[in-house]
Amino acid sequence: MRSSQPNAQIKKQPGTAQARTQSGSVAMARRISGRNRFIERDFAGYLYIAPAFLVVGVFFFCPLGLLIWMALHDWPLLGKPQFQGLANFAALFQDTTFWESFWFTAKYTMVITPAIFLLAYGLALLINSRAPGTGVFRTIYFLPVVIGLGTASLLWVWLLNDQVGMLHRILVSWGWLREPALANGNTAFLAVIAMVIWKTVGFTMVLLLVGMQAIPNDLYEAARIDGASWWAQQLNITFPLLRATFALALIMSVVGSFLAFDQFYIMTGGGPDNSTITVVYWIYRASFTYFKLGYGAAMSLVLMAGLTILSAFQLLILRERND
Repeated sequence: MRSSQPNAQIKKQPGTAQARTQSGSVAMARRISGRNRFIERDFAGYLYIAPAFLVVGVFFFCPLGLLIWMALHDWPLLGKPQFQGLANFAALFQDTTFWESFWFTAKYTMVITPAIFLLAYGLALLINSRAPGTGVFRTIYFLPVVIGLGTASLLWVWLLNDQVGMLHRILVSWGWLREPALANGNTAFLAVIAMVIWKTVGFTMVLLLVGMQAIPNDLYEAARIDGASWWAQQLNITFPLLRATFALALIMSVVGSFLAFDQFYIMTGGGPDNSTITVVYWIYRASFTYFKLGYGAAMSLVLMAGLTILSAFQLLILRERND
């Protein structure tokens, strides 16, 4: 009996090896099939996003590559470009007009951004209160947004005209003006700020209003039951839950302010005495007035890099933390 058991085990081994081989083949086939399905799914996904990649490549990366290439050349409007390496960037750091325009743009951004946010937040609170007539006021506040920036600038030039401007006459009668608003650097700066606030505050108001309406009302009711004041509710409920909305609106406002051009070009022309020249305005002058396209490209790259770093820093500060 004992001698027959080893023989039986020996007879069973070929069948066991064959079963293992078959199971291994099935598992490998399943893996290959799953890998093929994964590749097919990925390929389909790449096909879906291919148009977006094509648009980004044609309208962003190709112009960006050309911009970098132009910045490395002395690129006249007419004639053959000449390679000069980093000479345009070296000249940029010695350009006093560029740095003066940069600091003016930074000052403009630091003034206009808080003003828009404070006014937009107050309007959003008013509209969100659902008081009678808020729908009409919301339309009135948002109406200037649909007007083009160039059109709005021309409208304010007419309003501030010292001959026929209605707003000019009102300000003079109140004693706030003694000369045309756009003829003085300080009043021209304030006039542009007033126009931009009137033009853009409605858009920021809508962004904040959408964020406020997404906050559950139960949180405010619970806070009121606990005896929290209005300011405590804003500080502990509204502000934290609007962090993502604040980040979006802040980045759009800061980037838009640093790229300001139309309003200064139309309303002040960079004057008086070049006191209202922004960075983009100086890039425009260097490129299309003095025909230094390579130098303008170098300034554009520096501005783009600065805005990218600034936007990343804002996102780092205002991003939501997943505790």
